[in-house]
Amino acid sequence: MTEHERLAALLFPDVTETVEDLEARFPARNLKEGARVTRFAPSPTGFLHIGGLFSALISKLNAATTGGVFLLRIEDTDKKREITDGVSEIIKGLGAFGIDIDEGVIGFEQETGDYGPYQQSRRAGIYHVVAKRLVEQGLAYPCFCSEETLSAIREEQEKAGTPIKGYFGKWARCRDLTFEQQRERIESGAPYTLRLRSFGSEDKRISFDDLIKGKIEMPENTQDVVLLKTDGIPTYHFAHAVDDHFMRTTHVIRGDEWISSVPLHIQLFKTCGFRVPKYAHISPVMKEENGGKRKLSKRKDPEAAVTYYAEQGYPKESVLEYLLTLANSNFEDWRRANPDAPQSDFPFNLKKMSVSGALFDLTKLTDVSKNVISRFTAEKVLADTLAWAKEYDPVLAELLGADEAFAKAIFSIDRGTAKPRKDIGKWNEVRDYAAYFYDALYENDLSALPENLTKAQCAEILSAYLAVYDPADDKDGWFARIKDLCEPLGYTPNVKEYKKNPDAFKGHVGDVSTVIRVAVTGRRNTPDLYSILQILGEQTVRARLNAAIEALS
Repeated sequence: MTEHERLAALLFPDVTETVEDLEARFPARNLKEGARVTRFAPSPTGFLHIGGLFSALISKLNAATTGGVFLLRIEDTDKKREITDGVSEIIKGLGAFGIDIDEGVIGFEQETGDYGPYQQSRRAGIYHVVAKRLVEQGLAYPCFCSEETLSAIREEQEKAGTPIKGYFGKWARCRDLTFEQQRERIESGAPYTLRLRSFGSEDKRISFDDLIKGKIEMPENTQDVVLLKTDGIPTYHFAHAVDDHFMRTTHVIRGDEWISSVPLHIQLFKTCGFRVPKYAHISPVMKEENGGKRKLSKRKDPEAAVTYYAEQGYPKESVLEYLLTLANSNFEDWRRANPDAPQSDFPFNLKKMSVSGALFDLTKLTDVSKNVISRFTAEKVLADTLAWAKEYDPVLAELLGADEAFAKAIFSIDRGTAKPRKDIGKWNEVRDYAAYFYDALYENDLSALPENLTKAQCAEILSAYLAVYDPADDKDGWFARIKDLCEPLGYTPNVKEYKKNPDAFKGHVGDVSTVIRVAVTGRRNTPDLYSILQILGEQTVRARLNAAIEALS
């Protein structure tokens, strides 16, 4: 037995499993050629950020478009930063926006898949198997340096003007301890970490092909980084390499803040004897401010949290549609050519992602959402609005739920046509959109009446219409009555005629219909007026016309 093997037995006396056993327990996946295995691996340390949702979507798309697997791994080794029920918040956030998990953590102490556990806090035994192998090969060693010693090393490096600082080379105090020295300290109970024995050189560089940013060249890693902390828990760097290998991850897709760690990560994969995955680093989601750009901030921007979009009532389809416009610049052209195609049909390509970072624009999101909602059926609009309102607007939920057939008729107006209206961008706008259909929300506001007409003229129009109003009219018959009112009252039924000779008339048929529209709805701009009158019913229409006449008199 070599000294390295004796050291490994001393450090890991209870580890009997081998790396070969792990390879057999987690074999190569039986997937078709070219299928990608991707993962979303957040820490449960706070709310799910919109940037995290974006990253998860990109990972999901890469797996889905290749017939691969998208898994959720929870990196919860840092218990100091973990928040209560943080895992549930992540899962809820992904689910709320339709990012389905193929494998991994799916709920509280619930997992699916054959490559788990999928929470790092439950994988200590796996990390220790690999760590033991590294010690046996002389590629890792125990470090007994205290925080005070490490601080003293940093101070020495500062004074010496060392260009690269950290635990490496001559500064790595425990790197060349003899086995006897190591054994004596271990048996005395001295605390220790386990460090990588790096063979990187300051004079050498590594290069890798980032699937988004292209070829990147960087210095090799020279640091003897910590692999296991004093409590035996792995650092992020070591754990992710072990996890990605034994979960058979083929493509690591993550934020570009991790680019600086790639030399270390590649070194870890190679040192462990693992195949290096492909890397794709996503630029951060940006926000425009004062003529410049900055990252979306958890502290400054409410829209940084995915919960914001649920509270506002953006449909998951709208959020994903907008994120796809950020993901690939050709998505909008594809959507125009395929207005009714499911998002899953879009040929997503990592290489078409922005290198500099996408600009997040809430106004653009709302515009996209209006287009998405305009294609929904009335049944879906009602169902989704009710689901949202039950949590965020119980008054609206009660009104809509009291007569769902009535509510469905409201959402059916101008829907399913070649050019549907786009009045609703999110569910918190439905209350205002539908307010005039419900007496509890309706306000008799006549301020939107045409400015070119007097109150007396408006009252005259309403009185004349009230006299001929017949709820049994079909749409053509109804509009014929409106036109027939015009000439006796001094208006022209022909808008072009009015534009040619405006001084000859009080107004045109549009003014007449606007007066009726405002009297009944309190709005100048609404969907189809005939449909509104039919839904409101004769009793309500007559009551509102009379109330308006009285207010104008």
